[in-house]
Amino acid sequence: MRRLPVYLLLDTSTSMSGEPIEAVKTGVQLLVSTLRQDPYALETAFLSIITFDSSAQQIVPLTELPSFQFPALQASGTTALGEALGLLAERVDAEVARTTADAKGDWKPLVFIMTDGMPTDDWRKGLERLRRARTGIIVACAAGQGVDTSVLKQITEAVVSLDTADTNTIKAFFKWVSASVSTGSQKVDLTKKDVSELNDLPPPPPEVNLVL
Repeated sequence: MRRLPVYLLLDTSTSMSGEPIEAVKTGVQLLVSTLRQDPYALETAFLSIITFDSSAQQIVPLTELPSFQFPALQASGTTALGEALGLLAERVDAEVARTTADAKGDWKPLVFIMTDGMPTDDWRKGLERLRRARTGIIVACAAGQGVDTSVLKQITEAVVSLDTADTNTIKAFFKWVSASVSTGSQKVDLTKKDVSELNDLPPPPPEVNLVL
């Protein structure tokens, strides 16, 4: 079976304390419960979570949806986005099966990054490492007004923004991520092609603005 890996990179720095981090927890639960009701996603989507604050860590390895355990998320520290990008590259290399002469590998991973601030480490070094990894579309989400979207634009062309990092907008973002994974699961199953651009995903809701 060819899996569709989905990686969530979530900012858990101090500025996410309070309502934002609680909204992210709710959003992840909503995402998983929705995808568990989708036969395409249930069969192909595997989910991993990487968090980044003063350092980055993979708190959930690539896991099938029925077995997914909700992680404890706490907000503290700074914003090591570069370390998170490097760790993502490392985990993609380790966890995602490549196509060989004998077997088809996994589909290219879908990656969703959410941050509410500026990187406090060398994000270019992490990005350089990520560019050598085999990924599909990477979507970066700027949550609130404290994000320099020009940095995110150097990581990926697919950048969206939320006007505020509150419960309603973060929930809307995760609903869109859920719809995107569902659409991606169906696309790879029916067309046998990777999800590689924003046009392959459903249009974002009004709360989620495309950054052009």
